[in-house]
Amino acid sequence: MIALEDRQQRAQWIEEAHAAGARLEEACRLVGVTLRTLQRWKGGGGLEQGDQRPVAPHPTPAHALSSEERERILAVVNEPRFAELPPTRIVPMLADEGIYLGSEATFYRVLRDVGQLKPRGRAKAPRSQRPPTTHIATAPNQVWCWDITYLPRTVKGCYDFLYLILDLYSRKIVGWSVHEEDQADHAAELLRRTTLAEGVPERQQRRLVLHGDNGATLKATSVLAMLQWLQIEPSYSRPRVSDDNAYAEAAFRTAKYRPEFPARGFDSPEAALQWAYAFVRWYNEEHRHSGIRYVTPSQRHAGEDEAILAARHALYQQSREAHPQRWSGETRNWSPIREVALNPERENVVQESAEINNKEEFE
Repeated sequence: MIALEDRQQRAQWIEEAHAAGARLEEACRLVGVTLRTLQRWKGGGGLEQGDQRPVAPHPTPAHALSSEERERILAVVNEPRFAELPPTRIVPMLADEGIYLGSEATFYRVLRDVGQLKPRGRAKAPRSQRPPTTHIATAPNQVWCWDITYLPRTVKGCYDFLYLILDLYSRKIVGWSVHEEDQADHAAELLRRTTLAEGVPERQQRRLVLHGDNGATLKATSVLAMLQWLQIEPSYSRPRVSDDNAYAEAAFRTAKYRPEFPARGFDSPEAALQWAYAFVRWYNEEHRHSGIRYVTPSQRHAGEDEAILAARHALYQQSREAHPQRWSGETRNWSPIREVALNPERENVVQESAEINNKEEFE
């Protein structure tokens, strides 16, 4: 938009040039306006009042949410079960219940209008690093990630240790344990119990990959011996690179940002064990994971995610047909994620690895 003072100045320059014999159209071009714009300024009061578009009345679009619909969205997001969840998790959970109130963007707009939109807090942007070797998972129990984290006690300087094994494809926590000491024997025993519980490697033809960091516990002789006995291929993060085991670290972040995680630490190892049991159950059975289209890890691990995502897609199609004026494009992508890459390299490397893995499974 051109300010009123600039309009008047340009119109004066055009009039002076035209009076001196210049063509009106050429004079308009030199000052950066068209002849039609100058005519509109003169005929519509644009040289006296300026641009009236900012103050013009804007009618409410016909497909806008009604006040009742907005109030229903606010009532839903303020329910106790949704109090700590963002719209990206609320909308899929409602879709699983056969309820569609609006898209995630609609939820965010409604929350912003009433001042309930808050930032996530201390999240930081990841640093870019040279990617290591890529591992591709196209089914459960092909690639596991494991790590150990501290669980602080109420006594300063005292900690328990949470050992955790995460399936890369489904994000399910397939194995975990809590101990008072950080010892390699605990890691080896957890690995043995987890492989027995998951039926690895008897139930699959492809060799399982276990990815971890370069910690002394996960690279101890007893652990390496257990890996060799179980026919599991070890994989390790690059030295001095903290985010090569991103999936396990993300699970730990989710755990320690849960409301149930005690800010001042655990009173005893038993309290830490009880908390870990409740967290793993919530994470596997209730947590709608953003990396797997907001289904739970247990649903994806059991192969139930395709039916759930197909039902969501059908619901979105019905909602679009009921109110086509509210949809400017295609519905949300609810197609299942077929391949999951650990520390992916270039896209063509990921695609080639996925094709090779799929071919091996059918041979």
